[in-house]
Amino acid sequence: MEKPIYLKDSDDAKLFNELRKKVNQRVAAIPEDRDIYIKIKAIILPLVYFGLYFFAVFNAERPWIYISSFVLMGISLVLIYLNLIHEAAHNNIYKSKKLNGLVLQIFDFVGANSYIWKKRHIASHHAYPNVDGWDTDIEQSGLLLIVPWVKAKGIQKYQHFFFFLVYPLYLFNWMFIRDFRDFFDKERVILKTQGAIPMKEKVKMVTFKLFYFFYQIAVPIIFFKVSVGLAFGAWFLQVISASIFALFVLLPLHPLPDNAFPKLDEKNGLPFSWLNHQFEVTNDLKENNWFVRNILGNFNFHVAHHLFPNYSYLYYNEITDEIEKFAKEHNLAYKRFPIFTALGKHVDLLKQNANNAYYILEE
Repeated sequence: MEKPIYLKDSDDAKLFNELRKKVNQRVAAIPEDRDIYIKIKAIILPLVYFGLYFFAVFNAERPWIYISSFVLMGISLVLIYLNLIHEAAHNNIYKSKKLNGLVLQIFDFVGANSYIWKKRHIASHHAYPNVDGWDTDIEQSGLLLIVPWVKAKGIQKYQHFFFFLVYPLYLFNWMFIRDFRDFFDKERVILKTQGAIPMKEKVKMVTFKLFYFFYQIAVPIIFFKVSVGLAFGAWFLQVISASIFALFVLLPLHPLPDNAFPKLDEKNGLPFSWLNHQFEVTNDLKENNWFVRNILGNFNFHVAHHLFPNYSYLYYNEITDEIEKFAKEHNLAYKRFPIFTALGKHVDLLKQNANNAYYILEE
């Protein structure tokens, strides 16, 4: 199938070149030793995750320590994603692609799949953010409707009443349904951008999923005498806590009523130039403090990531400063909300979609 085509606009191309020049100059003035922090995290964060695991199994006779350790593993899993996996996919940790690839493979050990996630993120989400049928991050699940101009059906009409029950299951769906569907279901978005998936990647995916279950559940039961209920319960709480934390970080950045969900025309064309598209479909968050910058991987500055994905999040504070000034100067649709305002807006989007507000306005 022919891929979507951005609107060609020579003025916007010149604008982006001007912005890129300003950003490059700003980053060039920053000392290079800042990069060391993400390299340190590449060692520390995996050690924290697996250290918590070993702490749990060697204290298996104390259920609350076991459970608490697994819940903290869920939190550290999201920190690994924000600080390492996401950056390794863009080759932003090391200059060597091989070393970045090794970091990316941590994902395979914690229940996800590095190969298919990178394809989703680079070839789908970054290529066509918020474009229905091409961005895997808004691919419809059947239970919840994210795209405003798709008519709500069945249970989707009540999604604003039960979404809080579905979202905590986010990573269960990702690890054990979505990954498999993206590998084997020809109707999924990913195969439009990826094409055939090598057999070795399919074997690797299944092997790592089995290994994940083996060390997370079987090893504690068989070798450390953890009860079946405790083993499954602690693992379940780990994934629930990771799901809630992950969505707390990810939901406020794209699926809001203030952001566009561009429709393709009959020639597969998009209504915006590439530059304008990134501003129209993405927003930033107002929170900007040491914790967000250093622990949460600067997820608050998402416009910078979409415009300049080959820069590490360590530089987003300065890059966003340039973007915000440039957007005001050239009347670009830069948006920035407090995180809880953005989360509330996401709920508003679910409510509007459930009530088919788009169709009512159209009529």
